[in-house]
Amino acid sequence: MEIIMAENAGFCFGVKRAVDSVFAQIDKGGKIYTYGPIIHNEQVVLELEKKGVSVINSKEELRDIHEGVIIIRSHGVSKQVYEIIENQGLELIDATCPFVKKIHRIVAEESVNGKHIVVIGNRKHPEVEGIVSWAAGDVSIIENEMEAHDFEIDKATEICIVSQTTFNYNKFKELVEIFQKKGYYVSVANTICNATEERQTEAKRIASRVDAMIVIGGAGSSNTQKLYEICKSECENTQYIQTVDDLVLNSIESIKSVGITAGASTPKKIIQEVQNYVRTNF
Repeated sequence: MEIIMAENAGFCFGVKRAVDSVFAQIDKGGKIYTYGPIIHNEQVVLELEKKGVSVINSKEELRDIHEGVIIIRSHGVSKQVYEIIENQGLELIDATCPFVKKIHRIVAEESVNGKHIVVIGNRKHPEVEGIVSWAAGDVSIIENEMEAHDFEIDKATEICIVSQTTFNYNKFKELVEIFQKKGYYVSVANTICNATEERQTEAKRIASRVDAMIVIGGAGSSNTQKLYEICKSECENTQYIQTVDDLVLNSIESIKSVGITAGASTPKKIIQEVQNYVRTNF
């Protein structure tokens, strides 16, 4: 069986930076908290919990903490979370991905200039929840074509469009075109990170030429979900797994080639386990 492994798979720069920051703090000792899971990978979060790292899941929980180190997750947080940490007198380590921080700056600057901010992404994702908080004025979240078509504001209002860093690049372009065709004055900041674009392009190419495709990543990982959707559109026999234990290859006798890719929050160890299992057993 031919196995095609994506070159752009596993931890991206921002994720590695965030995880490394937690381990560096563990070495120093003391009570450590992350605001939200440091990344969207259950195995990594469980490993950190075993080393004494606690996850804060709400602003209410944060207000009850009076000592220790708070590490901001790679997805970033709202402006209010920073204010609470400062008011509590807690030590802050900001592991927000630099690409996400860039969006915060764009949103803050453009909204102060009077532009209506449009964020293209998943409104329930923590990255998007954080982004909208940095707008000083009106802000809208658009997830799909229907919402883009339904969007209406005064045509004289200038719009600034940004994107969740892990959004599907082709879908982003399609949604931007809808706004432009409506006749709005639109400035566009393509804030999908380069790593996301590279992974999506490579995953699409691999999935188009294999009999089965395996996408590895956490259940809550937005970028992995996008990879799965892209691969599924090219290869019907596509599986989304978290670890090798989830893997089931059906109709194995008809499978001559398998492609493997992984989300930006997937540790190298898990990717290697899947790759070795496929190579050994199929």
